[in-house]
Amino acid sequence: MPYRAPVADYTFLFDHVVGLGQVIGTETFAEADRDTVDAILSEAGRMCEEVMYPVWRNGDLHPAVLENGVVRTSPGFAEAYGKIAEGGWISTSAGAEHGGMGLPLTVTTAVNEMMAQSCLSLQLNPLMTQGQIEALEAHASDELKALYLPKLISGEWSGTMNLTEPQAGSDVGALRTRAEPNGDGTHAITGQKIYISWGDNDFTGNVCHLVLARLPDAVPGSKGISLFMVPKYIPDESGNPGKANTLKVVSLEHKMGLHGSPTAVMQYDGATGWLVGEPHDGLKAMFTMMNNARLGVGGQGIGVAEAAYQHALAYAQDRKQGRSPIEGGTGMIVDHADVRRMLLTMKADVFAARAIALSCAVAIDMGHATGEADWTARAAFLTPIAKAFGTDTGIRVSEIGVQVHGGMGYIEETGAAQFSRDVRVTAIYEGTNGIQAMDLVARKMMDGGEAAFALLDEIEGFAESVRGKLPDLAEPVWQAAETLREATEWLIEQDDFNDRFAGAVPYLTAFARVLGGHYHLQAAMAAGYDSPRARLARFYITRLLPEHAGLLAHVRQGAEGLYALSAEDLAAL
Repeated sequence: MPYRAPVADYTFLFDHVVGLGQVIGTETFAEADRDTVDAILSEAGRMCEEVMYPVWRNGDLHPAVLENGVVRTSPGFAEAYGKIAEGGWISTSAGAEHGGMGLPLTVTTAVNEMMAQSCLSLQLNPLMTQGQIEALEAHASDELKALYLPKLISGEWSGTMNLTEPQAGSDVGALRTRAEPNGDGTHAITGQKIYISWGDNDFTGNVCHLVLARLPDAVPGSKGISLFMVPKYIPDESGNPGKANTLKVVSLEHKMGLHGSPTAVMQYDGATGWLVGEPHDGLKAMFTMMNNARLGVGGQGIGVAEAAYQHALAYAQDRKQGRSPIEGGTGMIVDHADVRRMLLTMKADVFAARAIALSCAVAIDMGHATGEADWTARAAFLTPIAKAFGTDTGIRVSEIGVQVHGGMGYIEETGAAQFSRDVRVTAIYEGTNGIQAMDLVARKMMDGGEAAFALLDEIEGFAESVRGKLPDLAEPVWQAAETLREATEWLIEQDDFNDRFAGAVPYLTAFARVLGGHYHLQAAMAAGYDSPRARLARFYITRLLPEHAGLLAHVRQGAEGLYALSAEDLAAL
């Protein structure tokens, strides 16, 4: 079934919902005028349709394998990656000083999402490299920047992130990998890392690993962690790949999905590494990369949701089954009310999640361009919502897509199941969605809820301003925001953080639901009362937005009820 890059949707969101104009109106991004942005979106869309989508199924049918210590990637991946690199799609937001385009992250977020729509397994490789570029730009020495950034930005080399160890997953502070000084400014890195996305490949000249490790004088816990650049091949005096470093891929994981992306167990045996940033301050540098990746992973979920929706819509418009229940129907299953419900749910949630992610990117860009604390706080608050709701949407929409296909959704040849299998991990990596929610109700509320209330003020203010023109849509959005405000006030009053954590996931989801209503309302106002976008907004606001009430009722229950049954009770029931 054909794939079409939804360029028009990004253009509409940029112009009428998320406010890209304020970003390109800053001095920092002045060169990214609308003609440039439109050209970037069109070219990226074409590349995704013609280069990446044709190899999408290959990643699932012919997974990456490890043969005699060498990773062999899926058929067509090397050629497709070459065209991605040649087109500059790895470096859209990288600094111009080392060869990047210097475009707003908002534009890169749209491009990356289209790449995820067309082939998630392959898109994960550039996403990791982009995060490494950002971490090096912010924290590396000038020497490391000069050596690594041009090659990473051009796509000649690729980058990875090495945090997790067998005994240290979400608790990064439990890692044991060691870094011993060599006496020449380098360090010997020894340890094992697991779940390393694109830990190796057969199409870039070097693979550059950012590795968290402990120096000999490190204190226990996360405050004793440092970050090191550990390349597969040690660059020679000319900056070209030289002798092999003492690291290797031990094995590739056998996964539920995302088979085209090799997920490696990496072994470092005294491998040569260079310190990035200050000693014992590695998490600060790594979190620069992870924050980029969290928004990017949210975009991966949205991208797969878009692809699953297009796949399901095409099938529903082509599959004849039973008698049409509507006058003048096509006779295809798209005529049936329940199928229409599923398709509208898919489309409405994709729009809501996409608007949240792009709004987060706008806040990041504005914080970077202006240095204003309010923008930075908004970006920090929206990041866990964008990541968690974007990936939850990917999982939910992909599952619905299988249901639209009926029995054929369970048959692998249609590809519907691949979306569901591939996207499932996005709710787990780069910080599980539960951890994202806990971060939202704890660290992101340390300002007393200021960032949350600023968003709610904006939502209610817009709803009030359009109440006279769209009363049936504006009033429910305003009421939902007010209910969310009351729940937020209650949450902030809870001194026992376990009471906050007990309702963290439903709180995040409820906040996303209300944000989605706000963005749909903006779309309806911009497009006109009886436009297709307004009719989609009406579906979301009347049928999906009400979920916030049940979610917020859950939030207010606190933790006590979760412990009413002991572990023994759970086992005995």
